[in-house]
Amino acid sequence: MSTVARMAEVAALVGDPARANILSALMDGRALTAKELAFAAHVSAPTASGHLARLRSAGVLAEAKQGRHRYYRLASPLIAEMLEGMMAVAETLPNARPWRGGEALRTARTCYDHLAGRLGVAIAERMERDGRVMLTADGGALTEAGLSFLARFGADPAQGGSPSRIFCRPCLDWSERRPHLAGRLGAAICTRCFALGWIERQRDTRAVTITEAGVSGFRAAFGVDPDALRCSAAAS
Repeated sequence: MSTVARMAEVAALVGDPARANILSALMDGRALTAKELAFAAHVSAPTASGHLARLRSAGVLAEAKQGRHRYYRLASPLIAEMLEGMMAVAETLPNARPWRGGEALRTARTCYDHLAGRLGVAIAERMERDGRVMLTADGGALTEAGLSFLARFGADPAQGGSPSRIFCRPCLDWSERRPHLAGRLGAAICTRCFALGWIERQRDTRAVTITEAGVSGFRAAFGVDPDALRCSAAAS
């Protein structure tokens, strides 16, 4: 099958509203049951089962069995990055509706296993401005200053997924339409922020809460002021 034909196949998979809802529900990197995904897709359990089987056979979803339950998750971070990019493009098309994702989601969220929203974009921009990372249209690299920063921060990109995964790349942010950090680097930073207690997951959403420890932590480590992110949310 040609690349164009494969691209059309993937587009058709995502193009169904129920499947799009299923994939969106999995964009925070967690695994969910068929029942939870049926609820997210607003369809019956049998209908969801059919959609899940099609997504799984196409290699878009991975399935794991635990006890009596089967759990589904996105097959790779690349799927999440594709979906985030599609969302960003959809927001720029003529007659696109105003942002309705909610300010919590826009302020800080996960895109699979890396940080997105205003927080993720601010971290990427500050790291580039401070000479810690160099970004191009389709890739990125740490500088010596970036390597030293990661060592002090305690983030290990080697734990950010398979060694074959891209180390660093810009991921076009859905709400901000500017890039945040993806790849093993973005995953390592996000994992460390969770471990430090700077961010906490919110239930039934990709939005994350920036804790009190996170407010001071992001200021000290990245030069990013979470209060300013919230102020920009209130003003928009």
